[in-house]
Amino acid sequence: MKPVDEQSDEVVLHAQSLLGRELRGHGVTVRITEVEAYGGITDPASHAYTRTARSEIMYGPPWRLYVYRSYGIHHCANVVTGPREQAAAVLVRAGAVVDGLDVARERRGDLVPDDGLARGPGNLAQALALTLDDLGTDLLAPDGVRLGPEVAMAEGVLSGPRVGVSRAADVPWRFWLPGEPSVSAYRRNPRAAR
Repeated sequence: MKPVDEQSDEVVLHAQSLLGRELRGHGVTVRITEVEAYGGITDPASHAYTRTARSEIMYGPPWRLYVYRSYGIHHCANVVTGPREQAAAVLVRAGAVVDGLDVARERRGDLVPDDGLARGPGNLAQALALTLDDLGTDLLAPDGVRLGPEVAMAEGVLSGPRVGVSRAADVPWRFWLPGEPSVSAYRRNPRAAR
């Protein structure tokens, strides 16, 4: 197995291909503007680096929704990209609400600006009302929580280190659309090695 910093894994291509794509859930649609790739069994920052009951969904078929609780407070949503047993997945970090703005505002609050409604993985999951009940959803199915079709992306996708991870912190597998106000701020984990 190649170490994560040398890996030319499909998960990076899948992550980039999610940018600009729509994610629909529970009355709200966002256009994905920021993602982070996680290489599964070869990536020490991935939940699947050590196989657990929580990460088991990541070892199965691709295009399933992996939802988990973060800090016991909010949910985060990932797209399992496969292949099976590789356990690679992409965290959907941010999106711009393109449909269901009033519903997203009810969920997130009246004081949140439009471009902040789905900024950050917890806020995105809250805007889409994603919970553990959505775990395992087939994102390519015609109804329920689902991904829209791929879109042709313009050149210029930006990349940098992943947010908040303490292991493999400098791997530049965070991707975002340039000039997009819904993209979250970078925060390095204070426990990450320099």
